[in-house]
Amino acid sequence: MKFSPGNVYHVYNQGNNQQQLFYSDEDYKKFLELFSSYVLPYTDVLAWCLIPNHYHFMLSVKENCVAVKQGNILLDSVSNGFRNLSGAYAHEFNKIHQKTGSVFRPKTKSKNLTDDRSAMSYINCFYYIQQNAWRHGIVNLVALWKYSSYHFYAGTRKQSICNMELARQLCEYDFSAFIKLVEERVPDELINSLFEG
Repeated sequence: MKFSPGNVYHVYNQGNNQQQLFYSDEDYKKFLELFSSYVLPYTDVLAWCLIPNHYHFMLSVKENCVAVKQGNILLDSVSNGFRNLSGAYAHEFNKIHQKTGSVFRPKTKSKNLTDDRSAMSYINCFYYIQQNAWRHGIVNLVALWKYSSYHFYAGTRKQSICNMELARQLCEYDFSAFIKLVEERVPDELINSLFEG
C-alpha cells in the first residue's frame, strides 16, 4: 500500500479469516476514534462504511503525507496511519472481547482511483461505499445502517469525518439528488474496477 498526495483511494480491509470486527456501538466508535487519530490528519474522507466484518473508506490524500521511518522500513504517513490503526484497534478489541491474535487480514488493501482517470470511478466508489451494508444484506434500506457516511450526506447527522465540499467537487455530490442516487444500485460490473486488481 503506497499513498501519494493529491490522489484518491478506495481503502478496505476485513477481519482475519472473515471474523467479526465490530460487536457493539463501542467497537464502531473506538475504531472511528482511532481512525481520526492515526489516518484522518493525512486525508480528507469522502465516504466510509463499517460493517461487522470489514470496512471501506474513500480518501483523498493531503499534501502532509510524507515518508515516515518505522524501524528499517520507510512508509508514507497514510500507510503508517493504517498500520497504527490496525494495531491499536486489535489491542483494544482483544482486551475487551477477551481474545488473542490477529484481528485484521495482514494487508490493508487500496485502489488508486486517480489512476483510472475516470470521474465515474469516484462517483461509483462514493455510492458503493454508502450502499455497503445494504449490498451485504445487513439492512434492507441504506438509511437503516448508522455506521456510514450516508447520514451526513443525507442531512440526518450534523457531524462527520467527511469533507462535503470535496465530495461536491470530486463525486458530484448534490444534496437534492443524494438519497435517490444512493438507493440505485451501482451495477456489479462497475464495482470490480474499485478494487485492487
